[in-house]
Amino acid sequence: MAQSNNMGRLAEDMKRELIDIISRMKDPRLGGLLTVMRVEITPDLDLAKVYISVMGQQEDACQKAVAALNHAAGHVRSEIAKRMHIRKSPAFRFIEDDGAAYAAHINKILGELQHD
Repeated sequence: MAQSNNMGRLAEDMKRELIDIISRMKDPRLGGLLTVMRVEITPDLDLAKVYISVMGQQEDACQKAVAALNHAAGHVRSEIAKRMHIRKSPAFRFIEDDGAAYAAHINKILGELQHD
């Protein structure tokens, strides 16, 4: 029980630091409204899955942002280690999260049902 609370706290702290690090990156592929949705860390701190969502004008904006972040995963890893003062920093894997788009789709369907 205590270990899951500690991992959850670590994931939330890491999420805050990731948001700050990503906002300071100057890659043009990270345009649009990029949001870190959640961070899942393995108990041995070997891997961290970071789910991101991008609201933008282009359809493939999220895929471009995921590719850019996966390319810069080493830089993100070293920055996290420096900022959080942790001995072992996890390898980051950035994954597209389509939860917001799915929620918008469901709201659209529900809106159409109410009009009928």
